[in-house]
Amino acid sequence: MEEIQSQSDNYRSSSSSASSPANRVPAFNFFYLRKPGALGQPISFEDSPEWEDTDVDVRVEEGGDSINAATTPVSPSLSKLNSGSLPSPHLPEGAAAARKIAGASVAWKDLTVTIKGKRKYSDNVVKSSNGYALPGTMTVIMGPAKSGKSTLLRAIAGRLPPAAKMYGEIFVNGAKMHMPYGSYGFVDLETTLIGSLTVREYLYYSALLQLPGFFCHKKSVVEEAIRAMSLSDFANKLIGGHCYMKGLPSGERRRVAIARELVMRPHILFIDEPLYHLDSVSALLMMVTLKKLTSTGCTLIFTLNQSSTEVFGLFDRICLLSNGNTLFFGETLACLQHFSNAGFPCPIMQSPSDHFLRAINTDFDRIIAMCKNWQDDNGEFSSVNMDTAVAICTLEATYKSSADAAAVEAMIQRLTEKEGPLLKSKGKAGNATRIAVLTWRSLLIMSREWKYYWLRLILYMLLALCIGTIFSGLGHSLSSVVTRVAAIFVFVSFTSLLSIAGVPALMKEIKIYVSEESNQHSGALVFLFGQLLSSIPFLFLISISSSLVFYFLIGLQDEFGLLMYFVLNFFMCLLVNEGLMLAVSSLWKNIFQSVLTLVTIHVLLMLAAGYFRIRNELPRTVWTYPLSYIAFHTYSIQGLLENEYLGVNFAIGQVRTISGFQALHSAYDISPSNNSKWENLLVLFLMAVG
Repeated sequence: MEEIQSQSDNYRSSSSSASSPANRVPAFNFFYLRKPGALGQPISFEDSPEWEDTDVDVRVEEGGDSINAATTPVSPSLSKLNSGSLPSPHLPEGAAAARKIAGASVAWKDLTVTIKGKRKYSDNVVKSSNGYALPGTMTVIMGPAKSGKSTLLRAIAGRLPPAAKMYGEIFVNGAKMHMPYGSYGFVDLETTLIGSLTVREYLYYSALLQLPGFFCHKKSVVEEAIRAMSLSDFANKLIGGHCYMKGLPSGERRRVAIARELVMRPHILFIDEPLYHLDSVSALLMMVTLKKLTSTGCTLIFTLNQSSTEVFGLFDRICLLSNGNTLFFGETLACLQHFSNAGFPCPIMQSPSDHFLRAINTDFDRIIAMCKNWQDDNGEFSSVNMDTAVAICTLEATYKSSADAAAVEAMIQRLTEKEGPLLKSKGKAGNATRIAVLTWRSLLIMSREWKYYWLRLILYMLLALCIGTIFSGLGHSLSSVVTRVAAIFVFVSFTSLLSIAGVPALMKEIKIYVSEESNQHSGALVFLFGQLLSSIPFLFLISISSSLVFYFLIGLQDEFGLLMYFVLNFFMCLLVNEGLMLAVSSLWKNIFQSVLTLVTIHVLLMLAAGYFRIRNELPRTVWTYPLSYIAFHTYSIQGLLENEYLGVNFAIGQVRTISGFQALHSAYDISPSNNSKWENLLVLFLMAVG
């Protein structure tokens, strides 16, 4: 303890000298924690008046549907900050004001989260955290990387992975945690958007997937979400761009992801790193937009790694974490006072969040060690001359014994002593509606994604043209049978192999599904049916165009019924292959591994398809059972050959004839039954369903 105290004294003296009046630069050369409305008067913490605590009174209205937080603002800065004296996002003429949302209070008590193997020395990712969030306020969870910010956010939202174990209690409106569908929204760090849709289209389809009710009602909800996130200027712009047109910048993409959750009008909104990959201007615009969102009554809880001074001034409360330990919870300006009380006052020209993270981020120790020689020659390396482990211990000990920690416990007690109204589910769209929406949306995406769909169609036709020209002019003699078998095998096998080109598009669909399923906007059965129904028109277009080119070039029988069977057989083959790609892609969720696995599977199935060696002559172990029976190439080729040769006779000399079955017997194993081609088609259909 003596060592900790001595290092704290050293840091206090260095920080005090850095912020002493003699060493200060003129106030107009920097701005720091400006009070709104006082832009010409930049102040530091030392220059600010003594801020008194804000008394928060939470009351439950009789017959109401929310807990209202009534604040008695004794602090002039916080009252101005929360009163809306901030620049408002542009509101189009004639637009209605944002609709008020019944917020909800959230409190967590002694919250501990353990994940085995997550930490090097301990499984505890979050340790005995206490805190709360009130309606109409912004609560930020801040800390360095791997401090437990996202884990704490997910624990409060009930979104922890299965491997995590949670201890402690979470209360919503005073009752044990109960957040039904639609009562809250969660925005992940990485949200997959659909680049080929406009902002308005994307949000409209999201509303159709989430909300019950009529289409006209959902359109008004979408327009409200667009206005709430200041996206009116980008509403008709493609998210990912098109051809030579650029898509939305990262800031607007992040706002679209948040707007997707706003269509449900949630009481509570959780956001993991809303400023992820944003520049300073985009970050400030994002936070001003979110600040205005809280004015509607929504309870906002989010994580943040770092922020500018202007952004820091917008927060209502801050939860500061380091290695899972809570170093502070309370109002933002009180956090500055807490650091000052612990012996680490914020230097006058430094951002508060930079100073907080500098004090508690152990990575800075390595930087100081690297710069030690440079410091010796050039003086102090700023004011970062303290041991972060010492700072963390000091801050934690100071907080536990402070009035701030006692105030948090008292507030949690007040919020949980009486149960408020339970949050109610707003209902969800039916599965039939969701399937129809996903099908129509996927069809729209296919019509616009020329790289993945239309280019693939052209490649199929080119491949059919190449194979057809190589095997053209075969005639209809007995000698052409073996060559035509080779042509059909090459056509079925190579077109199936070419289907792997659709893996990137399928991977995007799976990522979109995972993102939507995590928020209960979709389900596995809904996704499978939507994917199946949307792929049918595209695969049927491929099967017709490729079959027509190949069929007539190699000179198959000129009968409409036989041609239609050829098209239907090839369509089922493509449908089975699409299902195989979906299964493998869902398993790996990685393009390279999926392509490698699919190529390996296709090669094995082609070897067992009965062309290189007739099925009856294949080694029984592995190649005959089970590979030859699970190879969809086998049933497709059998059906096409039976369609072409059953019922056909070949003349040998002038007297003798042999049937098509006899002519094929030595080249490929088929059945003599006239119904066998339909049996093969049925097997392909069952494979596609499976």
